[in-house]
Amino acid sequence: MKTPLLTTLLVAALAAASANSAQDLSRYSDDGLRAELASIADADTALLVPMRDGVGLSTNIWRPKGASGPLPTILWKTPYNEHVLRGTTARFAAEAVRNGYAFIVQNERGRYFSQGKYEILGYPQTDGYDTLSWIAKQPWSNGKVGTLGCSSSAEWQLALAAMNHPAHAAMVPMAAGAGIGKVGPFWEQGNFFTGGVPRTLFAIWMYGVDNPMRAELPQDLNGPMRARIARYNDLDAKKPEVEWKKHIWHLPYASLLSSLGEPPATFESMIARGPGDVAWKNGGLYDDSMGWGVPALWFNSWYDVSIGPNMALYNHASSVDSDREASANQYVVVGPNPHCQFARLGKDYKVGDRAMGDASFPVDQQIFAFFDRWLKNQPKAFPATTPHVRYFTMGANRWQSDAQWPPKAAQPVRMYLRSNGNANSMYGDGVLSFEAPRGDEPKDSYRYDPANPVQTIGGGDCCNGGVVIPGAFDQRPIESRHDVLVYTSEPLKEAMEVTGFVDAVLKISSSARDTDFAVKLVDVDTDGTAWIIGDTMLRARYRDSYVKPEVMQPGTIYTLKPTPITTSIQFGKGHRIRVEITSSNFPKFARNLNTGGPNETESEAVVADNAVHHSLDAASYIELPVVKH
Repeated sequence: MKTPLLTTLLVAALAAASANSAQDLSRYSDDGLRAELASIADADTALLVPMRDGVGLSTNIWRPKGASGPLPTILWKTPYNEHVLRGTTARFAAEAVRNGYAFIVQNERGRYFSQGKYEILGYPQTDGYDTLSWIAKQPWSNGKVGTLGCSSSAEWQLALAAMNHPAHAAMVPMAAGAGIGKVGPFWEQGNFFTGGVPRTLFAIWMYGVDNPMRAELPQDLNGPMRARIARYNDLDAKKPEVEWKKHIWHLPYASLLSSLGEPPATFESMIARGPGDVAWKNGGLYDDSMGWGVPALWFNSWYDVSIGPNMALYNHASSVDSDREASANQYVVVGPNPHCQFARLGKDYKVGDRAMGDASFPVDQQIFAFFDRWLKNQPKAFPATTPHVRYFTMGANRWQSDAQWPPKAAQPVRMYLRSNGNANSMYGDGVLSFEAPRGDEPKDSYRYDPANPVQTIGGGDCCNGGVVIPGAFDQRPIESRHDVLVYTSEPLKEAMEVTGFVDAVLKISSSARDTDFAVKLVDVDTDGTAWIIGDTMLRARYRDSYVKPEVMQPGTIYTLKPTPITTSIQFGKGHRIRVEITSSNFPKFARNLNTGGPNETESEAVVADNAVHHSLDAASYIELPVVKH
């Protein structure tokens, strides 16, 4: 019998061994990883796993060499060309086999060697469910499956988790925001919108992924021949290169892809919907009206495209009553990195241009420890005492933990937007104050011209064809513009940590029937560098409802509440907190043409005179979740 001390030492030794193994693999080239996998695994390639409607999904399986079972299984489902393993997928495959798992890579319906018609997220509640059932019935399976992946390989897991398949023992969704339809105040419909404003990444991403004219193998091709063809022909269509920085200006926005000669496909059907359209519920997106049935270890990041919905969904999954075991076993890790760059976290880490110090985190070790707990019945591998929320606080440059999100110690603190009516640019008189306006203060006005939008510099984004580089970058080049309102606090007398959801409430008016309002939170360093922390946006027609939009009456004051900015940042002593307000953030977001009409099918724009009000009876402010230590 092991003593508690010996058990503790053994667990620590196993964790260290796993971490060292992952470090070794991280230094392998793609060829080295494939060679390693070939030496330790038996492989079945290009299998067609049958779905309930007879469509076959192309599936590759690696099992420890000579193992007959029963084995736990890790499933990686993808729309991408990963039949020839490379990068992160190859590393996880080799690590999984080393740790006694079967590892499966399956292409979504309609992609590469998989049959059928492609749909975003690959029918998770039917194809995903059927794949789990198929795995559980295999003679080498122990009946327990963990789902793993980042971005598109994570997003399909969410709707599947609502099905609570008996074989779905655990999941590790990494950067999974595009799998979320609606959760809480976020109606982003898979990253298609923010506050009702289309995100351009979606159109650019769809150009590379959607391919309705794709080539297919003959339906009756036998298995050995499919496997042979897979060795030399991957059916990976190479579309013509697009100069996106130029083409993203095309109007109308709805014809962004068809103007390139692309056949009508997914993008055209989706851009015709608003954010509140019921059609969004017909696909594979997760909606918070669904249940939740699977223990999960989430990996998110502050400079990702949809950190707000990601954290809101973590809270939702942690509170669902339909499966108490699942809701009690939700864990989340949030790093300072952009989309899916978890493997790069380490010493001397930089995100964009900003140094984050030592951001090291044992990502792979924690993933396999979590799977060991739920797929191998090893509870000590990932102890129940593990903090449910672990997050990196930027500025302080350290990892912290808590039992909930936001941290229990976070308390709301309001800071008011104030000025003498000239908050235009960083050279204006805009002030961010802890004191509310005492009386009538003049509004701040600016002119928004869609032909001359405010440029995106960093922030949270991904998959945007190079038109936006995500991360922390200096915002002063755009803060010098007259159409950007800038509100800045006095230098802080002591450091202030802000961790949680940052809400903005704006009192606005416009000469236009519809326009956008963009909000940005900025950390101004002692040398004046204005680091972007996060941003949000709201199309004014959706101020009261995404289901029933309503245009504005020119000159009338309205209240806007954009979806929260989500972060953990320590504003250092001597730093200043800054908020920017304007009406465009391009090319990250499509431009509002200000007509009040069907914006995405229009080409002619109207210039809007927009204003932010901040008098005693019409105060504009942000509410910060401040953590006092």
